[in-house]
Amino acid sequence: METVGTNRVTGLHELKEFRFHAFESARLYKEKMKLMHDKHILDRNFKPGDLVLLYNSRLRLFPGQKSRAYKLKSRWSRLFRVVQLFLSGVVKIESEDGTNKFTVNGQRLKHYLGMSDDKGDRVVITLGEPQYADKE
Repeated sequence: METVGTNRVTGLHELKEFRFHAFESARLYKEKMKLMHDKHILDRNFKPGDLVLLYNSRLRLFPGQKSRAYKLKSRWSRLFRVVQLFLSGVVKIESEDGTNKFTVNGQRLKHYLGMSDDKGDRVVITLGEPQYADKE
């Protein structure tokens, strides 16, 4: 009777230790996954005057469409300029030409990383027809 009781207590201790290792393993896995996820999060701190692109969530694929190029269309629309920021995460933006002003969720915006609009530093190069060697 005493050995059965000892085996029972030993089994309970082993079960408790196994449960502890399972919880510890799950905690370590969650920490690794959180680090991997957080590594890909971009910091979106906008300032008034920044150029941004707006995500177009209404772009859809229609069944039976003839053109396959529609699938390759970007969901990011044209350039906008940040006008004002609000504490709630809402951003007031205006179009490049200044005609349309509206407010959007800041999560639908991303920084524009393209070339600047300075037209003074552009160089125009005209290309002529290539010179081919005669095939004789």
